[in-house]
Amino acid sequence: MPAPTDLTVHQHSRVLEIAFDDGARFRIPFELMRVYSPSAEVMGHGPGQEVLQTGKRDVGISNLEPVGHYAVRPEFSDGHASGLFTWDYLYKLGSQQDALWLDYEARLAAAGKSRDDAMPVKGGGSCHSH
Repeated sequence: MPAPTDLTVHQHSRVLEIAFDDGARFRIPFELMRVYSPSAEVMGHGPGQEVLQTGKRDVGISNLEPVGHYAVRPEFSDGHASGLFTWDYLYKLGSQQDALWLDYEARLAAAGKSRDDAMPVKGGGSCHSH
C-alpha cells in the first residue's frame, strides 16, 4: 500500500489534503471523513449497525493526532474523536470519494433525511447489547 508523503489540513476549505508515494494526491472533505469515520459510533459493532450521520456539512477538524506510523486520529469540531484513520483507509476515502458520496446520498434519501438534518439526540451514554 502506498505511504503518505504529505498531509495538510485546510481549515478554510475544510479538506484534508494527502499525497502518497505512488503519486496520488487527494483532497478529502472533512464531512466525508466524518460521515465515514471508522469508529464504532459510526460503523457500529458489525454489519447492519451503521449509524447514518447527518448535519456534518460544516464540521471542522480541531486537532489531528498521529498514531504510530500508520494512522491519524482527527478530533472533529462536533466532539467526535474516536475514529482511527489508517493510511489505507484515507487512500480508500480519497480514491473512492465519488462513489462514497453517491452511496451516502442514497442512504440519506432512503432514510428520508438530508445532509443538513440534525443528528438525533442520543439517550444514555454507553453501548448496549441488542
